[in-house]
Formats: sequence, C-alpha cells, structure tokens
Amino acid sequence: MDPTASGSELGAFLRAMRERLTPAQAGLPNVGRRRTPGLRRQEVAQLAAVSIDWYIRLEQGRVGTPGAAVLDALAAALHLTDAERAHLHLIARGATPPTRTTPSAPPASLLAILDGLTALPAYLTDFRLDVLARNTAAVALFGPDFGPGVNTARLTLLDPGIRATQLDWERVARETVGNLRRNDARHPGDPRLRDLITELRTDSPEFATWWEDHTVQDRSHGTKRIRHPEAGDLTVTYDNLTSPDGADHTITVLTPADPATTTALRTILTTHANRLGSTRLHPVAG
Repeated sequence: MDPTASGSELGAFLRAMRERLTPAQAGLPNVGRRRTPGLRRQEVAQLAAVSIDWYIRLEQGRVGTPGAAVLDALAAALHLTDAERAHLHLIARGATPPTRTTPSAPPASLLAILDGLTALPAYLTDFRLDVLARNTAAVALFGPDFGPGVNTARLTLLDPGIRATQLDWERVARETVGNLRRNDARHPGDPRLRDLITELRTDSPEFATWWEDHTVQDRSHGTKRIRHPEAGDLTVTYDNLTSPDGADHTITVLTPADPATTTALRTILTTHANRLGSTRLHPVAG
C-alpha cells in the first residue's frame, strides 16, 4: 500500500471516529463552544495518554508505523468496536491486532500464600484493582463486605465511608490514580478497565483532575494510617507483591508500622476470631 494513501486513509478514519463520539460518551465535560462535532484532537490524545503533537501528526499521516499498544489505546479512547479496532490496525500498520486476552485465574500458589498469612491482613487484586480474594485477617480489619466483587479504586475514590477511614486519603487516592494509568498502558483496550476509568472520571472530581496530570506510579511499598471503628488509629506498612507470570496479579500485605498498631491488630484479630466462634456455637435459628 502506498504510504501516502495509507496515511490519508488513517487520518480520515481517526477524524470520523472522533467526530461521532460526544464528550459525554467519552466521560469528558462538555466545556466551551465546539466548531466541529465530536471530540477535539487534544481530548483524544488525553484519553489515549499520547502527546497532542504526536496525535496531530498521526492524523496528518506524518508518523511512522505506530505500535500495537498505542493503537489499542486509541481504539479504547474512541470506543471502537472489535471490527473497527481491527481496521485501525490494518490501515495503520498493515497487520491484524493482537488477540485480546482474558485475565487468567490467579495461580493456586498465590491463594495458598494468602491463606497462610494468618496474622497479617492481605488481599489479592488484578490489574483493574478488583479484589479476587482476601484472608481472614483482612476481613477482621476491613469488615465482611471487603472481598471479591469489590474494586479498591472505586472504594477509595467514591466511598465516603472509606474516605473517612483513610487518614492519608489524598496521597493514597493519588497513588491509586497513578497506578490505574500505569495499568491502562499495560493493558490497552481492556473494556472493563476503560469503563472503570470513565466512571471515576465522571463521578470523582479529584480523579478527573489527577488523571489530567498523567502521573504514573507503581505502588509497591508505602505506609498509611487507617481509622478503625473499634481500635482507633492504626499505622500500617503495605507491600505489593506482584506475580511473575505477567498476569499482573498482586498480593497486598499490611504489616504494623509501630508497637501500638501491633497490639491493636492483635486485638482486632482476636475479637474477630471470638465473634466467629460465638456464631458457630450459637447459630441463628430459622
């Protein structure tokens, strides 16, 4: 294919795709008067985490062959269907797109590690920050509602109750935003991750603001303070242990950061164990 013709077709396709998408559909505020329908070039670049200059050159056919990952980021930003995504790859680089993979189930060894940590709260998440499993100590610390089906980014950014218990909320929340941006680049085009990011940009003003600064973070270690309803203020260290299989499964382990927290955590675990024992000995009738 003639490179000039290819670049012209790519530019026309990208313009058509962004002109059909409204800011609301993309999770963006509709600010200012628009001379043309759809999204501005700057907005597409922002959603795909690429520079505006590079994106303009891409539409003008003045960029070499884009990589598959950046094309998938554009496909996600423009809400392309599978057929449109395939077409984008074909006209941009002359090849079909990589097959989208479904995140694999966590290895049994990770679940065994989780269960083996009896004295330390720990939980397992995927790259979307969905909780896949947690141990008994995590239930004791965070309550019975914390577990599979919960997303830690959604909890942190959107749940007022969780916000009140995180005494370092802004720092933790900003780390979460940076972690999601990192994961978005590592898993471009994942529909559930893109839906989560769109939801957070719409429902959390802080997330929308921090997403614009393009901060990228790998939250592997840190300290935070938690306000527990019964034990008071705790200071814990968190370590994120990522699986080496490339699936981005992460075990987060919380350890006491000072003697007072060590004592409080023991009390929390003992109280939880006693409650479980009492429930087993005296089952509710009916």
